[in-house]
Amino acid sequence: MTHANYTCDLHTHSTRSDGADTPREVIMRAKENGVKILALTDHDIVPDDTDIDAAGNRGSLSEYASSHGVTLLLGTEISCDTDVDDVHIVCLGCDWQDKWFKELEYDVAISRTEGYKELVRRLNEDKIAVSWEEVLYNGGHPVEEDHVLKKMIFELMAKKGYTKDWSEAKLLVKNTKRYQVKRKKPDPKTVIEMVHRTGGIAILAHPFLISSRVMKDGKVTERKRYIDDLVEAGLDGIEACYTYDKTSYEGTMNKTEIETYIRETYGSRVRILSGGSDYHADQKKGVEDPRYVGECGVTETYFYENELLAGLLRSGK
Repeated sequence: MTHANYTCDLHTHSTRSDGADTPREVIMRAKENGVKILALTDHDIVPDDTDIDAAGNRGSLSEYASSHGVTLLLGTEISCDTDVDDVHIVCLGCDWQDKWFKELEYDVAISRTEGYKELVRRLNEDKIAVSWEEVLYNGGHPVEEDHVLKKMIFELMAKKGYTKDWSEAKLLVKNTKRYQVKRKKPDPKTVIEMVHRTGGIAILAHPFLISSRVMKDGKVTERKRYIDDLVEAGLDGIEACYTYDKTSYEGTMNKTEIETYIRETYGSRVRILSGGSDYHADQKKGVEDPRYVGECGVTETYFYENELLAGLLRSGK
């Protein structure tokens, strides 16, 4: 058993997107590690508290978590900006019944499937033999076409020996112009607006996975300027504590230095300095040093003293 560094983990994934643990398994990982507050933030989906267990019984994930001493927050992580990679916004506390989220889920699924099929085709042309059928098989965790995520393609590339791990595969695709198939993504400022309209909070995930210089509207923009624009658009929080040492981050700062920078630069400009492991149960996929629930996050004291975070529990969303 691994003991959590933080008792609140506000960024995790399950089999509802590209994680390998079911939602109930993620909850049990949280319990075993000593995590008290857990956010499930699967990619680009409308979160649902209803779940079916291994015996086929329908139940509530929140009630299941509570019975094991874990407070569950349901959210989503929305991939934003067609032109800029790794702009992800974690959304919590929204009215998930609002039709905007369902429409977004549908639109994202269509554009994602088209874009990822084209990426696989281009990889094949370059003798990287990964098939769409293999992607759908997802290492023994089959997914429908509209639930395929790019990380699944990276994992398959690594499994077949084209790269040493999924993060290296991600960097290969990210740094090869021919593989940069653009799929339509929502504008992050629109996402922030819609999250607020539906009563939620918007947190920029892993800000340093955004390249230090990006091309936006035909102009080169520094990462800081890009993030500043989102803050000015009403961004509620930024992820400060994150597992950069176990992702595709290619900068020179370590995760402690990044956290210090984020706190010093944005601590007085956003209302939440968030944190999360970005847990995917990568240990099930052969990763030697996988992220674990509670590896990064925030303390319970910070959570309960933060007006917006504590408000998530009062709102029951």
